[in-house]
This record gives sequence, structure tokens and C-alpha cells, in this order.
Amino acid sequence: MKNSFLPYRFFIIFGLLINGYLFSQNQEKETRVELIRADEMRFDRSIAPDARRLIGDVQLKHDDAIMYCDSAWQFTNDNRFNAYSNVFIQVSDSVQVSGDKLYYNGNTRIAELHGNVKMVDNQMTLTTQHLYYNLETNTANYIDGGKIVDVENTLTSVWGFYFADEKNFFFRGNVELFNPEYVMNSDTLRYNTMSEVAFFYGPTTIVSDDNTIFCRNGWYDTKNDIARFSKDAWFTNGDQYLSGDSLFYDRNKGYGNAIKNVLLKDSVQQTLVTGHFAEHFEHEYFSEVTRNAVLTVIAQNDSLFLHADTLRSIHDEENDKRMLFAYHKAKFFRKDLQGLSDSIVYNFSDSTIYLYHNPVIWNENHQLTANRIELKTADNNRIESIHLFDAAFIISKEDTSAFNQIKGRKLIGYFRENELRRIDVFGNGEALYYVRDEDENLVGINKSLSSDMNIYFEDNMVSRIVFHTNADGDMFPPSEIPMEQRFLQHFKWITDRRPQKKEDIFIW
Repeated sequence: MKNSFLPYRFFIIFGLLINGYLFSQNQEKETRVELIRADEMRFDRSIAPDARRLIGDVQLKHDDAIMYCDSAWQFTNDNRFNAYSNVFIQVSDSVQVSGDKLYYNGNTRIAELHGNVKMVDNQMTLTTQHLYYNLETNTANYIDGGKIVDVENTLTSVWGFYFADEKNFFFRGNVELFNPEYVMNSDTLRYNTMSEVAFFYGPTTIVSDDNTIFCRNGWYDTKNDIARFSKDAWFTNGDQYLSGDSLFYDRNKGYGNAIKNVLLKDSVQQTLVTGHFAEHFEHEYFSEVTRNAVLTVIAQNDSLFLHADTLRSIHDEENDKRMLFAYHKAKFFRKDLQGLSDSIVYNFSDSTIYLYHNPVIWNENHQLTANRIELKTADNNRIESIHLFDAAFIISKEDTSAFNQIKGRKLIGYFRENELRRIDVFGNGEALYYVRDEDENLVGINKSLSSDMNIYFEDNMVSRIVFHTNADGDMFPPSEIPMEQRFLQHFKWITDRRPQKKEDIFIW
């Protein structure tokens, strides 16, 4: 690990020396380290011509800084000294540094401390085993590991640089910030001990009991629990996963948003939601996606794709229900099922799709319309039944100009293997269908009226009709029914709006 940080060691020491050198060059008169007191002073020319040994309650002063230790070697010609045991530097009113050993150069004003080093200011406490402190620029750095502790956070890293005046720290290498609510790990981090805002410039992970966040760039206001994440940013709580070009999160308000290339995955419901703007309201238990919003309901054989202006997901935790609301201009595509409506609601708890305001559903060669439609699905999103309420109308195309038609106040269609097998008509039932023989030759046209009826299908063709009340019907030769009478009232064939592929869901 140390070898990988040799370049940092070189540039840090070089930078500190240059700063000290420039400072000494710019001084009109060089200031000298002053001896304030010592219990005992000895001289030893064998070490250096000017070496003097200071022992007991040693105090030295250089400019505004006062330095204390148990013993020291002072070299007056070089304007430096080495201090040992209980080393303490009063840098300013707000900054103190202590350690086991100190090498101090009065010309550069650089203090190098070793062993149990501690630096304290009004906002934090730094501990390390090796620290460089430049008293001129009021900056400090460590390169062999250090720990910062403030009111709420504990931060450790391999390398750190501190600007005491601005209260800014720069960290690099195995950076970890521990907060009672979460743990943050990063490659490179800038942290202000006064504002308690952390900026990260490399792979960063934030883990709490509730969720995990990852990004490669961003910031986190640890005091107010507000954050912005970018560059490969994602968020997960285990069941849900959210990613986007930029993520914002306010933990206290329980609010978050995502901007551009938004992807929301739900592993429980097997759904994907994409778009370019998403909002999450944690306390209200709902999320919303807009700007090219698309819901994908994943199925093993055939997924459903739904687009609307807005997609809103609501989670009723008390009843453990999840609902998705799609509005406006909602349109969906699946190979065996397509539809559109101004508004669509998907209930995940019972796999029911509700369509409101001019809904249309297409299945195989059938078109289904009503004022309101409910589509129930079973396992693996298989269609189970479809309920059409008010002005219900089912049309299936025979050829370019011939259409089988069924209408009534309420219709219920039943499916088997996603194929329509039976329709029950309740109230004001009408049917018009083309009767063919085994060779597909047209035999006649059947027109029937009945309050209630059951219609059975085989191979998507009407095979049998059972009338219940007030039945009136007959089959006519095709020549007896002119073309304009072959359509029930309110007939409307709108296949031009039918999506033929998933990309068509964006065309309204």
C-alpha cells in the first residue's frame, strides 16, 4: 500500500518545501526560533557546532506558534530543532497539534510530527502516526493513514490534506466515513468540517440499514442529509433499484429525484420503468416518472410495454398493495395484446389492468371497446378474463369489408391460453356475425338480439350463440343485407391506432 502512495509522498513533501522556501525568500528579515525556557541546557559539539541539548519543560517560540516538549536538540545556525516526548504545538487559538516526536524547520515553518499525532481544532480531531504541518500556509497532511472525528462523523483514509483556514480536507485511498445512519466508502473525497459537506470524485458507496447508493461523482451534506449523485449513479433498497445520470436525495424529507436515462427496477413485481425524470416521495409511498416514461412488465415468454405521459407508482404498505397509474395518452403493446386509453391503472396485487376514458384493447383479430375496461391476468401474465362496462363493443375482422360484431351494456370475455373462448353479454345484447361452412365458404349473415347471451369461439371464430331472454335472430343470405346494414350502431374500426410493435406505444 505504501508503495502505491510514493508519488503522493513526493509531491506533498515537495509542495510543502516549495511553500516554505518561497515564504522564506519573500521575508525581508528571517525570523528565528526562540528558546523561552528549559530546566537544563547543555552543548554538544560532537553532534553539531551549534547543537544544544534542552531538557525539562522545554518551551520554544517561532512567530505566533509556541511549542512544548520534555526535551529537544536545538540547532541555532540552521534555525531548527528536534523535540521529543509530550510534544505540543499551540498553532493558533483554534488549532493545537501534539505527538511523540517533532522535527521543525524555522526557515520553511514545516513541522514533521511522528507517533501518536493528534491535531485538534474547533470542528474536529485528527489522529495519525505521521503528520506534516506547514505553519505558514496553515495546512497539514498525512500519507500513512489517519482518522478524523467530528460531532457526528468518523472518517479514515490512507492519505489526507487539510486546509485549516478553510476547514477543507482532501482524502485519497480507502476513504471511509462512518455516520450513525450510514457508512460511506470512496476512492477520493473532499470534506469540509465546518459545513460537514462531503464531495466525492471516484467510486463511492453509501450503505445504510434501508438502502445502498453508488456513484462516481457527487456530494453529501452530512449535517442536513441532502445529497446529489452523478456518473453511474444508482440506488437500491433490495427489492427496488434506481439509476440515472443524476440522483438527488433528501433523507429527512424522504424525497429523491433522478434526471435523464432513469431506470427503476422492481424485482418483486418483475417490472422496469424508464424515463428521463423521476421523483420518489418516501413518506407518501409513491414514485412518479415522466418524459418518455415506459413500464415494462417482464414475462418469461412475452413482456408488456406501456407508455404514458406520467407513470405513478403507489405502495399501500398497510394492505401490502402496489398500484401503477398511467396517464395521459396511455398505450401498451404485447405480442398477443395491445391497448390504449387516456388513463390506465395496473393493480399488482391481483394482476388487473383498469382502462378509463375511451379505452381500446386488441387481441388477435378482436377489437374491444367500452366506456371502461378491466383486464384480469393470471400467472405469467396470461389473460384470464376481460370486463367491458357501458357501451361494450367487440369487433373481429372477417375480411377487408366484413366484421363480426357483438355489443351490449356489459360484456365479459373469458380466455384460455390467451385466446378468446367465450363472451357473456348482459343487457341490450346484439350480435352480427358471418356464418361459414367447413370449406370457409360464406353461408349467410346472422343478426341477433337478446337481453343476455353467451357466445362461444373456436379458432377465433364464432361457433355457437346461446340466447337467454327476449331472443330475436335469424340468418340471412348475404345478398339480402346491403353493405350499409352490416354494421351495428356505433361501429368504429380503429385498427390504424393499434400498435404493431413496442415502438408504436409512443405514437398516439
